[in-house]
Amino acid sequence: MYATNQFRKGLKVEIEGIPYEIVDFQHVSPGKGRAFTRTKLKNMLNQNVIERTITSGDKLDRANTEEKEMQYLYKDAEGYHFMNQANYEQVALSDEQLGTGKDFLQENLVIKVMYFNERPIGIELPTFVVLQIKETTSAFKGDTVGGTKPATLETGAVVQVPFHLKEGEYIKVDTRDYTYSEKANK
Repeated sequence: MYATNQFRKGLKVEIEGIPYEIVDFQHVSPGKGRAFTRTKLKNMLNQNVIERTITSGDKLDRANTEEKEMQYLYKDAEGYHFMNQANYEQVALSDEQLGTGKDFLQENLVIKVMYFNERPIGIELPTFVVLQIKETTSAFKGDTVGGTKPATLETGAVVQVPFHLKEGEYIKVDTRDYTYSEKANK
């Protein structure tokens, strides 16, 4: 059980049998009445964000979640297949379970698969991945400083990159917000 004074971003709690992750919270102490906490929670099953007001002194249950390090293998009609490197057990996850994370999956990438009550529900990508630019427009003379252009990466994700980057080059991408970080070597 977690009390409101133990809340922090990323904390996983269970409300009415559904796992949530705390996205944001704010402790409020009004002049009259009891203190409370305004909390934004992300549903870990369908990625919806809700807001909930929790009175000080109330407690939330700890979510029965577990993270397992797994390697991405391939995609087929059943979904995206991952293998546990410790016991070689394989699981398949659907597009809905992966959400936007599927845009950065490349073969052999090691990620964390989130389990809730022994059932896989989603993934947690590394913060940064190195990917190759497969398609982008050419830079025009004079367009080499200060701007960005869209680039399609080897996984199909589209990110904004500086004008000077060309097809075939590798870049480091922040998976949290789809932003270009820096040029990389493979």
